[in-house]
Amino acid sequence: MSDQSRPPGWTPRDPDTPPEGPPTQPQKPGTAPQPGTAPQPGTKARRKRTGWRRALPTWRMVLGGVLLLALLLGGALVAGYLLVDIPPANSAATAQSNVYLYSDGSQLARDGEVNRVNVPLSQIPRTVQEAVLAAEDRDFYSERAVDPKAMVRAAWNTATGKGTQSGSTITQQYVKNYYLGQEQTINRKVKEFFIAIKLGREKSKNYILEGYLNTSYFGRNAYGIQAAAQAYYGKDVANLTTAEGAYLATLLNSPSAFDVVSHPQSRPRALARWNYVLDGMVKKNWLPAAERATTQFPEPGKVRAAAGLSGQRGYLVEAIKDYIVDRKILDDKTLAEGGYRITTTIDRRRQNAFVEAVDEQMVAKLDPEKRKADRVVRAGGVSIDPATGKVVAMYGGIDYTKQYVNNATRHDYQVASTFKPFVFAAAVENDTRTQDGRRITPNTIYNGDNKRPVVGGRIRFAPENEGQVSYGNITVNTATDLSVNAVYAQMAVDVGTAKVKDTAIALGIPEDTPNFPPVPAMALGTLQASVLDMTQAYATLADHGRRTPYTFLEKITKGDDTIGLPERTPTQAVSREAADTTTSMLVSVVDNGTGTAALAAGHPAAGKTGTGELDRSAWFAAYTPDLVTVVSMMGQDPDTGALESLYNALGEPRIGGGGYPARIWAAYTKTALEGSDPVDFDLELQPGAGEPPPLPPAQTDRPEETPGDGTPPPWVRPTRPVRPTPPTGGQDNGGRDNGGRDNGGQNQGGQTQGGQDNGGQDNGGRTQGGQTQGGQTNGGTTQGEQGGTTTGTTGTTGATGGRGTDGGGATEGARPPSAFLE
Repeated sequence: MSDQSRPPGWTPRDPDTPPEGPPTQPQKPGTAPQPGTAPQPGTKARRKRTGWRRALPTWRMVLGGVLLLALLLGGALVAGYLLVDIPPANSAATAQSNVYLYSDGSQLARDGEVNRVNVPLSQIPRTVQEAVLAAEDRDFYSERAVDPKAMVRAAWNTATGKGTQSGSTITQQYVKNYYLGQEQTINRKVKEFFIAIKLGREKSKNYILEGYLNTSYFGRNAYGIQAAAQAYYGKDVANLTTAEGAYLATLLNSPSAFDVVSHPQSRPRALARWNYVLDGMVKKNWLPAAERATTQFPEPGKVRAAAGLSGQRGYLVEAIKDYIVDRKILDDKTLAEGGYRITTTIDRRRQNAFVEAVDEQMVAKLDPEKRKADRVVRAGGVSIDPATGKVVAMYGGIDYTKQYVNNATRHDYQVASTFKPFVFAAAVENDTRTQDGRRITPNTIYNGDNKRPVVGGRIRFAPENEGQVSYGNITVNTATDLSVNAVYAQMAVDVGTAKVKDTAIALGIPEDTPNFPPVPAMALGTLQASVLDMTQAYATLADHGRRTPYTFLEKITKGDDTIGLPERTPTQAVSREAADTTTSMLVSVVDNGTGTAALAAGHPAAGKTGTGELDRSAWFAAYTPDLVTVVSMMGQDPDTGALESLYNALGEPRIGGGGYPARIWAAYTKTALEGSDPVDFDLELQPGAGEPPPLPPAQTDRPEETPGDGTPPPWVRPTRPVRPTPPTGGQDNGGRDNGGRDNGGQNQGGQTQGGQDNGGQDNGGRTQGGQTQGGQTNGGTTQGEQGGTTTGTTGTTGATGGRGTDGGGATEGARPPSAFLE
C-alpha cells in the first residue's frame, strides 16, 4: 500500500488558484471530462446542442429510422406477397349490362349483352401486337411486372394537376381487367401490385399479353381485340392491317372519346394518338420508316347498335355515358363492367312528345324517293328545365341503328343567328355604348344597311343581311325581330368581341367550342356549338341569368352502393337585368318577328331563329318561363357523312329556323306543358329599355368614313327610323305557303308578276323594277309594300311575304351569295 502522506514542505492549496504540478492523465476519446477538469491538449471538446438544433434528430437517429422503415417495408412486401393469392377471374371479366331508367323509375334501356370472343396470341398479327405495345407499354418484354418509378411519377403528375395517369404496366392492367376491377381505391391498387408481381413470376409474357388483348375494352361494347376488329372493321383480327391495329390500340386510351364515327369532334385527338402509336413503332424498329410515311388513317365502319338501343334509346344512352365519363363520375372502362342502375332525368311523357312532334311536323313529310334533297335531312333537339338544369327530353335522330351520330350533341354545324342574343346580353352586362356614346338598349338606333362596314374593329368586315336587304336606321329590337346581320356585327365590335365570348361562355357555351374566335363574324353565329350547349345557354337566360349546369342523372347505384354525383351549384352568369332585357326582345321575336310559328304552343315564349352557312342548318331556340327547348334541322349526306345544304328539302327552296324547327318546337312545347296554365315572364329590364327610341345624333367627325361623293356616312341620319312591318309567319304563314310564294310571293307579285318574271329579276327585279323602279320604289315599297306589308304579311308579296332564311322581313328572290346567312 502506497504512502498517502504529504511530502515535506507542502502547503495547503488556495481553492481560488489553479492547481500546479504534473498534468493529469488524458481522457479517453469519447468520454466526458471529469467535473472541474479542463480539456486535455490534442482533444476536442463536444459542443452541446442548443436552441432549435436540439429539436433536430441526430444522424444516428436518421440512419436508425431509415433502417427500421426499410425493415418494415421489406416485411410488408414479403407478407403481401405471401398473403395475396392470384384470385379467380372476376365477374366483370364477363361484363354485366347497365340498366337505364326514366325519371319515374321505368326502364329506358339496357345496354346490351357482352360482346367478347377470346383468340390465341398466335392469331393476332405481330404488327397489331406491337401497335398495342407502342401505345401502352413499349418495354413490356424487358421490364418487370410492376414499375414503381412509373407509379410514383403518375401519382405525382396526378397530384400536381398534370392529368390523370395510370403508371401501370400491361401486366398490372391485365390484373385489373381480369382479376380485380376498375374502381380507384387504395385496396385495389395494393392487391393489383402484389398479384402483378406474382403473376409476372409465374406466367410468361406471352400469356399475359394474350390475356390483356382478350380482356381490354375497346368501345362499341367490344371486349377483346377480336370483338373490336369486328365492331370497327367488320373483319377477324387475323386480317387487320398495321394501320387498323394502330387505331384499335389508340382506342385503349379512351374508347369512347376516340371513336371518330360516334364522336367526330374528337377526330384531331384520335389522329394525334394514332400517329403517336405509329411513331412509337418506328422508334422501337417494329415498323420501317418508309412504310410509316405511306400509312393512311383507316376509317372505321359505322356503328352497329344493339337492337335494344333502337329509336331514341341509343342516343340517350350514349349521351348519358358521355356525361358520366366526361365528368369523371366513372371512367368508361369501369362503366363498361356493368351492373349499374342509372336513373336519369329524362321525363318519359315529354320524351315521347318530342319524338311525336318531330315525326308529325317533319319526318312524315319527307319523301326521299321523290325528292333527293330529303335524303340529307336530320333533326336534333334538347329540352331542359331551367330551374333545375335537368335534361327532360332529347331527340338525337330518326333512329340510333340507322343514324348513329347524335344530332343533339354533335359540334359541326354553325348556330347562326341564335347566337345574337348573347351579343346583346354582353352589351347590357358590360353597360356598353355605341361608337358615338349612346347606351345600348333595345331602343338604341343602329344602321341596318346591307354590307355596311363595321366601324371600330381591327378586321374589315361588311356583312350581308339576309336577302341583301338594307333597312336604314332601325332599333336593336327591330334588328332582333328581323335578325339584321349588319346591326349585330357592329354591336359585337362596340361591346368588344372578347367580352362577347366571355359572356357566351358564362351562359354555358364551352370555351373549346369549334370555330369560336373572338372576331366580328362571331355575332352571326359562326361557332359550332351543339344543340345541348345552346339549350344550356338559353336556359341561363330563361332563369334570369342564373346558370345551373345541366345534368342527365338523378342517381347511380350498384348493389347497395350509391355513386356520388358532382355538385351543380347555380351561379349568376350575367345580371338579371342583362338576361331579362334580352328575354324581352326575344319575346318580340315570337310575337312580331321571325319566330311567330311558336305562338301555336299557346304559352308566352321568347325565342330566336337562325340559319347556318349555305343553309346547312336551321335553328329555333326558345323558352317559356319554365321550359327551354332548342330544335335544329341539319343537312348531311347519309353515305359520305359530308355536311349538305337543305336547299329544296321537303319541297321548299329554303329551310329557315322560323319554319319547320319553330313548328316542331311549338308542337312539342304545347304537349310538354299540357295541363299547366300559361305563365307570363317576370322581367326586370335595364333603364331605358322601355323608353321610345331617341333620334341618333348627327356626327360629322369621321371624315375617313365619309363616301367620296360628299354624302353623309350611313350613321348620320337625323330622322326617326320607321320600323319595317315584320312577317306574320315566316315561311308558312306568309313566307311561302299563304302568300309568300303562292299568293303574292312568287305568283302575284313576288316573283311571277313582279318578283322575278315581270319585275323581279328579268324585267326589273333588280335593276329597273326590282330595286329602282318596281322592286322598292314602284312595286317594292309603294305597290309591293301594299301587297307585301298590308296583305302580304298574311302572305302576299315580295318585300315581306317572300322572306328567306327565317321566314320574314327580307325579300327572298334569288339565294343570297353570302357566306354568313342569318
